[in-house]
Amino acid sequence: MFPQRLTEGYSSFLHGRLETERARYLDLAAYGQHPDIMLISCGDSRVAPETIFDVGPGEMFVVRNIAGIVPPCDEDPESAFHGTSACVEFCVNALEVSHIVVMGHASCGGVAAYANKTVPLSKRDFIGTWMSQIKPVADKVGPRTGNYAEWIRNMEWGVVEYSMNNLLTFPTVRERVEAGKLTIHGAYFGVATGVLFIRNPDTGAFEPYQE
Repeated sequence: MFPQRLTEGYSSFLHGRLETERARYLDLAAYGQHPDIMLISCGDSRVAPETIFDVGPGEMFVVRNIAGIVPPCDEDPESAFHGTSACVEFCVNALEVSHIVVMGHASCGGVAAYANKTVPLSKRDFIGTWMSQIKPVADKVGPRTGNYAEWIRNMEWGVVEYSMNNLLTFPTVRERVEAGKLTIHGAYFGVATGVLFIRNPDTGAFEPYQE
């Protein structure tokens, strides 16, 4: 049976938002999507970008995977399946977004699993293979020597920076950034606090957003 929570939610949408924003949905169906922002984040159910940024349909192209990682550009497109890379290619080449935001978050299970060398969930260990990409981040942060929360947070911030740098390995991304047509941003969401940290492009520091 289809999850009752979803049918109830759809019913609320059907008789609420769909009715009040009918014109928007008709416009999106007729003219397609034209979001100015691409956001890449973790698939963690506690971190919902559309909720955090209060955006409606058509306003933001969202890509979610384990830990919100962007792999470096692979020049051999037949070497593997490139889900996140395909989304980057589409957003930059087709939608021509002006902003790409990479958002990490506190208590990221993927980062913790790698940092703490957690036992694989399966023999294939898809998670471990995926998270092995962040070895350069772990090497840079170094082993835990003091406060665990601070150490793991530095790892989480490092993954955001790693993904931001990897975006620049995509030729079209780099071209548009250098032409001033695209800006890459880093962000970090505190699940318990609700605080949004934005990476300062000049210092590299993650600073709490203040109105």
